[in-house]
Amino acid sequence: MATEVLPDERALRSGRKERALAQMEEHGLDILVLGRQANIRYVTGAPQLWIAGTRPFGPMCVLVRATGDIYLNSTDDEGVPEEIGHDHLYGLAWNPMTLIDVLKKVDGAEAARRVGTDAITATFAALLPDAFPNAELVDAEPAMRAARRIKTPNEIAAMDQALRVAERGLATALGELAPGAAERTLTGVMMEAMAAGGVSTPATQDAAWVTSRDQPWRRAAAHEVRAGDLVAFAAGALANGYVAEVGRTWPAGDGVTGEARALFERSNGLYDSMLAACRPGASTRDLLAAYEAAGEPVPPMPVAHGLGLGFDPPVVSATLVAAGEHDVLEAGMVLAITGYVWQRGAGAVFRRDTVHITEAGLDVLTTSPTWS
Repeated sequence: MATEVLPDERALRSGRKERALAQMEEHGLDILVLGRQANIRYVTGAPQLWIAGTRPFGPMCVLVRATGDIYLNSTDDEGVPEEIGHDHLYGLAWNPMTLIDVLKKVDGAEAARRVGTDAITATFAALLPDAFPNAELVDAEPAMRAARRIKTPNEIAAMDQALRVAERGLATALGELAPGAAERTLTGVMMEAMAAGGVSTPATQDAAWVTSRDQPWRRAAAHEVRAGDLVAFAAGALANGYVAEVGRTWPAGDGVTGEARALFERSNGLYDSMLAACRPGASTRDLLAAYEAAGEPVPPMPVAHGLGLGFDPPVVSATLVAAGEHDVLEAGMVLAITGYVWQRGAGAVFRRDTVHITEAGLDVLTTSPTWS
């Protein structure tokens, strides 16, 4: 098995870079200074090592609109695309002035009029004007979000690989579902199957849980499966930088009650309403309206969120809409849509699918079967 760190494929990284440059043009940005890892990978195609954990903003990547040149923080060239030359790599530094000296040498730094960053700290807010003396510093996150919200065909293919790993983990865990199984055992089986598929980093915290028959948005108090329980599974994989998710609910044992069957039918009705709301030009509020149309309470968690190099916009929830958040779906977006229906005495049916919105119609990327 190959163990070297490789950059993303050329077609994948070039397509993303073109979208980033186009949004720089649209937002009037001469230079991008990036610190967020997903944005850095989007622009460069270089997976960076030793980045686990939380850390403050640092100028880890620079993109110059006029030339398309990329400057990247890297101590060596492992995993760095060939179009980023050695003279455009700079090493780690604890002293922020060392990084400012690097930025001063970027071609076009002195002439730049608008420089965007995707985050900033007080230290670099004070120091960056030294590197770009004639520039206005602005927020570049809107430009990066606009670039990342629409997926290129090569991104769809990359996400498909992550989705297949997640679905394999889900199927393996379902194979172990039986009365007496522990939630942690089902979770471990899922994680093991995804690791065997080459993914050691799950994209979601929860993996398997018994739904509560007494409370609508809760887990069951017991963590061991009983006959007749409705058990929810959420599989998410982070593969080659891309996230994909799938969720299903399955009854434990053979004696499925009429209430449980009716709940699955309600879930199917909600799912159909949500798919109908996923169309270009539709408001994200239509995804919440799908719950109302199906006669189901809107859950407190998001009913949809964008997927890509991590979580991309939009995030659709009743709380955000009440706060004034509004977005419109576009062709090229990839969403994880979540359906959740509950019945006292039966439990809940949770379902999550990864869908691709296209001009020609909706493409459901998940292939995992549902219980019926």
